[in-house]
Amino acid sequence: MKQRVLVVVPFAMSAQSLALRQEQLEGIALSPQLQFEFRPVKAGPLNYSSHHDFVLADAANFEAGCRAQDEGFAAVCIDTMSDSGVAALRSVLDIPVFGPGKVSMLAALMLGERFSVLTMASRWKPLYKKALDELGLHHKCASVRAIEVAPDNHALLSGKEEDVFPLLEAAARRAIDEDGAEVIILGSTTMHQSHAWLSQRLPVPVINPGPLSYKMVEAALGLNLSHSRQGYPKPMHPRLDMLQAMMTAAAQSVARP
Repeated sequence: MKQRVLVVVPFAMSAQSLALRQEQLEGIALSPQLQFEFRPVKAGPLNYSSHHDFVLADAANFEAGCRAQDEGFAAVCIDTMSDSGVAALRSVLDIPVFGPGKVSMLAALMLGERFSVLTMASRWKPLYKKALDELGLHHKCASVRAIEVAPDNHALLSGKEEDVFPLLEAAARRAIDEDGAEVIILGSTTMHQSHAWLSQRLPVPVINPGPLSYKMVEAALGLNLSHSRQGYPKPMHPRLDMLQAMMTAAAQSVARP
């Protein structure tokens, strides 16, 4: 019997847009015993470019995965480098919960001494600062290089490859040559389509954050590991029904003409 893994996608979206997210599974070797299921949130921020957005994202992602264990899932992945909702989900779930942000930074330090984050826009920088603050790893981050191209959370990089990929390569080379980066991290799971192209052209490892989080789940399940209950205590008075009612109402509000 396959173990089901829930991937929480941090935006409400169509099936077509969801399929572009699911493409992150292509080209990586995963256990045939794992079945990944992608689920968009009911409602949330339109982008992750401010602390206003981070609060909404935490609630949206938390709600989307808070019943995952009861639904029979063996693990949860969050499909955003902000790791929004990860801590809250760990407080109510016993199954492993991973986000790609901290996983990518910690994995980078197993491959080199310093890493740089390659991102679409400077507005996303607070997202990385938050993770670096919590991990205490500012001294290991050589730089955050942005190409200042408006991100598209639904179409991703589709149709923009010829314009965007060379910009990403140029920014990555500056991070390597000028900033001293030994590893490059793609700054968003929405950038996954550029990974193979960049990996073939850059002289350092390039981390694709979404697939890395899937492999972490695979390892955790194989080793029977999950997060520490000492680090993530259960709530004394859970309010999951209230949370789900809030997000249902939010979805209905957004859907009104």
